Amino acid sequence: MEHHTASFPPRVVAQDVALALFVTVMQVQGTVARAAAEGAPRPFTDLGSLGLALLVVSGLAVALRRRWPVAVFVTAALASLVYYGLDFPDGPGWLGLFVALYTLAAYGDGRRSLVIAGVGSTVLTAAWLVAAADQPRAAIGWVFFRIGASVMSAALGESVRSRRVIAAEAQERAELAERTREEEARARVDAERLRIAREVHDTVAHAIAIINVQSGVTAHVLDKRPEVAREALRAIEQTSSRALREMRAILGVLRDDDNGRVPYPGLGQIDELAAKARCAGLDINIEEGPPATPLPSAVGSAAYRILQESITNVIRHVGPTRVTVALEPGIDALEIRVTDEGRRAAPGHDRTDRHLPAQSAPSTGSSVQPGRGILGMRERCQLLGGDFDAKPIPGGGFEVRARLPLAPTGSRL
Repeated sequence: MEHHTASFPPRVVAQDVALALFVTVMQVQGTVARAAAEGAPRPFTDLGSLGLALLVVSGLAVALRRRWPVAVFVTAALASLVYYGLDFPDGPGWLGLFVALYTLAAYGDGRRSLVIAGVGSTVLTAAWLVAAADQPRAAIGWVFFRIGASVMSAALGESVRSRRVIAAEAQERAELAERTREEEARARVDAERLRIAREVHDTVAHAIAIINVQSGVTAHVLDKRPEVAREALRAIEQTSSRALREMRAILGVLRDDDNGRVPYPGLGQIDELAAKARCAGLDINIEEGPPATPLPSAVGSAAYRILQESITNVIRHVGPTRVTVALEPGIDALEIRVTDEGRRAAPGHDRTDRHLPAQSAPSTGSSVQPGRGILGMRERCQLLGGDFDAKPIPGGGFEVRARLPLAPTGSRL
């Protein structure tokens, strides 16, 4: 038999006890009053007041209806079978049974409880009809009333249980939806943090690389060629100013206002990027084809950052050398290729000598363990559904290739 081990609040226990007392009093008092008015074939005092005891037991069992719904129903059903089978006075002695049937359907476990209620009601119906076979027609009417009330009690209990299950499922779906929204919000926050980290890395790394080269030039020619030192300091000022503006634009998303924001850089600023690279000592050549279709802003921004990071890596790891930047816009994708010739050998040395330190120096990201720059470029491509490759080329140098779809298909990380 089913046993509900869950503890119930004192208020619920008090309600069930009060209901059990009310049902017991109604069963006993109502049956006594009706027996006194209409008479009965067998009084309560027969068989040691068994009829009165059965009414009291079936009524008081209601106090445990939530904890043991099956046991309470079986108790009430057996009491009803014995009571009406022995022809005790008819009356409201079925109240406890109807409450037990309702509780079994409402607080049971669904199908099994309904089966128990159905089997029990069928047995009770048969027993009631047999017991009333030799009774007057009015008694037969009360039998059908008990049968109909039993069915209604079970149906009402099942309706309440179904509503409770539906409400619990709706609550679970609401909680799941809330957790899903929270997870999506956290994912968006993480994606935004990653985007800001990449933007900050690209901006700061490029600016620091330019400033490092120019400050070295300044220190070298400050006394001998002050005009060159002045140009280097001016380049440092312009680079740092540009970096600060980009930093304010990147970090502006952390504020609610739009004050001080500037548009994210795109391929329209590639000439400025090339000019700064030339100031850092690179011999840079840009090969740019006419765009077949307008570039989306996300593609243009990603392309600019890839070019910026590639050029920054050349400045940091190679130094003055020749760099070729090829942009090939197509109908469905933008092809990017950045190639450097590697570190230039000192005068008088053979570039083909594999033992030269210049040839063994790392080129653009050619170290065994790639830095954050190459990882960031690869992430930018993959976030747009593109392809990325970075590797050394025969004879020295390094090549970065990227393909950015003009209709981004999402991350393939």
